[in-house]
Amino acid sequence: MKKIRTALISVFHKEGLEDIIKALHGNGVTIYSTGGTQAYIEKLGVPVAAVEDLTSYPSILDGRVKTLHPKVFGGILARREDAHLQELGKYDIPEIDLVIVDLYPFQQTVANTDDEPAIIEKIDIGGISLIRAAAKNYKDVAIVPSQAEYNLFLQLYHEGNGGLTLGQRRELARRAFMVSSDYDTAIFNYFNRGNDEPVFKHSIHEVAPLRYGENPHQQGFFYGHLEDMLEQLNGKAISYNNLVDIDAAVQIMREFKDEDPTFAILKHTNACGVAIRSTLKDAWDAALACDNVSAFGGIFICNRPVNLETAEAIDQLFYEVLIAPDFEEDAFAHLAKKKKRILLRLKNYHVHKRSFRSLLNGVVEQDTDLKNETPEDLRVVTKVAPTKEQIQELLFANICAKHLKSNTIALTKNRQLIGMGCGQPNRVDALRQAISKARLFGFDTTGAVMASDAFFPFSDSVEIAHEAGIQAVIQPGGSIKDQDSISFCDEHGMAMVMTGTRHFRH
Repeated sequence: MKKIRTALISVFHKEGLEDIIKALHGNGVTIYSTGGTQAYIEKLGVPVAAVEDLTSYPSILDGRVKTLHPKVFGGILARREDAHLQELGKYDIPEIDLVIVDLYPFQQTVANTDDEPAIIEKIDIGGISLIRAAAKNYKDVAIVPSQAEYNLFLQLYHEGNGGLTLGQRRELARRAFMVSSDYDTAIFNYFNRGNDEPVFKHSIHEVAPLRYGENPHQQGFFYGHLEDMLEQLNGKAISYNNLVDIDAAVQIMREFKDEDPTFAILKHTNACGVAIRSTLKDAWDAALACDNVSAFGGIFICNRPVNLETAEAIDQLFYEVLIAPDFEEDAFAHLAKKKKRILLRLKNYHVHKRSFRSLLNGVVEQDTDLKNETPEDLRVVTKVAPTKEQIQELLFANICAKHLKSNTIALTKNRQLIGMGCGQPNRVDALRQAISKARLFGFDTTGAVMASDAFFPFSDSVEIAHEAGIQAVIQPGGSIKDQDSISFCDEHGMAMVMTGTRHFRH
């Protein structure tokens, strides 16, 4: 146990600091401070020594230089052994046993303004140096690197009767380097904006343990601020698999957020039911009709507040998660009777512009697929052009295909996903699966449209589609045999448009 006799305190966030200062003062600790923190301590009636008096230099350059001095860093970095202690004595440098310092709010400033001079001024120099110095010398010095550690330090300090163990100081040092690495990463990523040089740097230390990973024998964690996007209103703890499915659900509904009432039903990240209707209840009924078998135990999401009529219909089926912009009071009361069902209020449709995953002994990163096709993106390649109604249907089908695992075919009719084939080793199998599912659930594929996530290497897919009565096709194109599919469509009065953009999900 190492007692604390001296402390340097210089912080931006002062909430929660008062109890620490009083505890230190009560144990006779000499406190050094600067600027606003010094004034704060003086208002508490606690004696405090100005760093300027220690260094014999005032704060200069608009406060940019206050603590950067050998009399400060010498007292922090000195090992408590004869050689270093003799040097401290020679130069009249006091030992500093505790450093409490936090950093200017750089991340918050970047989030709230584009004013570069204001952002640059929030790059902390003295604070980050004090944190690193104290953490490096953790065997002799305790570091409190952010407001998040105030309560922890105070608890340890009281338990140790004014001192900390080596293990406790090492834990504070670990936290200090977590703070500093996160801060440096944020600054780098700000300066790296718009730079074409690929660099992978991410730092997220806000972590929530999950019940388990994909399977019970795997441990799982979520890193990030889930509460910024979603508010959990009811249900058991969200699992790893829930999160993966929730992400897929939010991303597909993001495409329909401005449409008429829309419902999507997902299972294992794939949409097995999607429909747009004039009322939310009708959208639910139509989405469920797409595949009421796969919907069991699924993830449900809509783009309108859930009303009681819709809630009563949903409640007849077992599900894992229901996501909506809001829930009307009586609808929520009805749904919340089932305590384990997860109800989430969606605050926003945030999407990262870049996405990554671990592979082999490294990481792959890519631009997120944010391309949304419009009528202007469609190139009619057949003699028969799609009608205005068919164009809207094709764009709807294209979105559905975009959010299914490849190889993918989506069949839609009247803005309803009537058949889907996904995760198949070839596109013909995906199409046959889509047609089979449509017929299994009572849909007539005559007059439907077909979307493919990638080009057709042969004409076999459009041949099968024609046999099923499909009248219009949307696909990216790009095969050396595109003309084979186009010619077949021309011979059989089918319309085909190409987007030039592949939406493959591996």
